[in-house]
Amino acid sequence: MMKALAVRFALVVSCGLMMATPAAAQFWQCAPFARSVSGIALHGNADTWWGQAEGRYARGDAPQPGAVLAFKATARMRVGHVAMVSRIVSPREVLLTHANWSRRGRVETDVRAVDVSPEGDWSQVRVWYGPTGGLGTSTYPTSGFIYADQAPAPMEPPVAPLQSPLLIAGAPTVQAAG
Repeated sequence: MMKALAVRFALVVSCGLMMATPAAAQFWQCAPFARSVSGIALHGNADTWWGQAEGRYARGDAPQPGAVLAFKATARMRVGHVAMVSRIVSPREVLLTHANWSRRGRVETDVRAVDVSPEGDWSQVRVWYGPTGGLGTSTYPTSGFIYADQAPAPMEPPVAPLQSPLLIAGAPTVQAAG
């Protein structure tokens, strides 16, 4: 319970700070943004976070609010990507909060991500993409989840998705960084 409150507090504070800065003054990359909202103190390109976390942070294949999902580098995504889990919807669906994904330099909150790996281990995901307004067909390889201070708790019963018109329509809330 305390961890969930801490994650929500960090997210609210970071969003408040972004709103206090003029939009043109803040351009977010995924790694600095993930560091600021998760408290995971890793630096460098996103594709190095999984290796850097070894021995410093717990890692695993179970989503947990506040954890960072580390995407592997690909030909189209040369430095990987990192995104914070803002909410668990079901064992194979989460909502992510991240920057610089479908809108350059901008923050997207509560973006749908689905585990499409054959083993259900979150090693392959599909993520909502703004220009298409849906998950699209691209599958992204991931290394797993990096936990801010502990290994994940056992999976809790699924939480019903928020009943906002944007989520029901499949589009996340998008806000400009700044």
